[in-house]
Amino acid sequence: MIRRTTNGIVFYQFASLTPYREVLHAVFTRIGGTSRGPYQSLNVGHLIGDDAAAVDANHRRIFQALGINAETVVTARQVHGAQVAIVSTAHWGTIIPATDSLISAERGTVLLLRFADCVPLMLYDPLRHVLALVHVGWRGLFAGVVPHTIATLQQAFGCHPYDILAGIGPAIGPCCYEVGPEVVVKVEQTFGRDSGLLQSQPSGAIHFDLPGAVRRQLQNLGVQHIEDSALCTSCHTDEFFSHRAEHGRTGRFAAILGLRE
Repeated sequence: MIRRTTNGIVFYQFASLTPYREVLHAVFTRIGGTSRGPYQSLNVGHLIGDDAAAVDANHRRIFQALGINAETVVTARQVHGAQVAIVSTAHWGTIIPATDSLISAERGTVLLLRFADCVPLMLYDPLRHVLALVHVGWRGLFAGVVPHTIATLQQAFGCHPYDILAGIGPAIGPCCYEVGPEVVVKVEQTFGRDSGLLQSQPSGAIHFDLPGAVRRQLQNLGVQHIEDSALCTSCHTDEFFSHRAEHGRTGRFAAILGLRE
């Protein structure tokens, strides 16, 4: 990924998407906002205890950094599920309920989701000019949010997986993501016992490669062009919010994806 700074706001962009001038995208960090305490500083989560005025100001800052009109933004109430929503200009300024994947093919529509260890997944088909922004935690992964999104792109827009460009953004990595028996069983059931996605530690703990599991699902679905940020949010709390590293008291960073008018 490419690290950029605009007016003190720090964000990352996928090298594979930047050649497509019609694509507006960014994964923001926690740097450059107005929030204080555990939410310092560019928190965009309204429902976690931060001051609402600060969160609103942070939204204005990220929109300004990308030249976005706030009225064109569509977001979702993320629930760690597999619900996919196709949105358009009719949804501008709304929050889609109980949804973790947003798809749009309409120019001017901007998608926004929030993260703090889960995987920000961006998908773009440059032939059909349709894109998707997906929130992938372990629950959403096993619920099928990735295959459901790819299936919707295929069924609704005629996309072919081999045409899709995928970007896996900053998320908790296998270096830090200790999981319990429930997740271990699901990994083995979904990917097999020898998937390499579970790593035993000297302490006896088991770590899970969540970004690697997203990559594996994409590859199994036929997606060939995948860029992985390889940035662990838990290792880099200087730049990203991490629910695990900060023991649940932290903010949310934004991921934005849209088609320019």
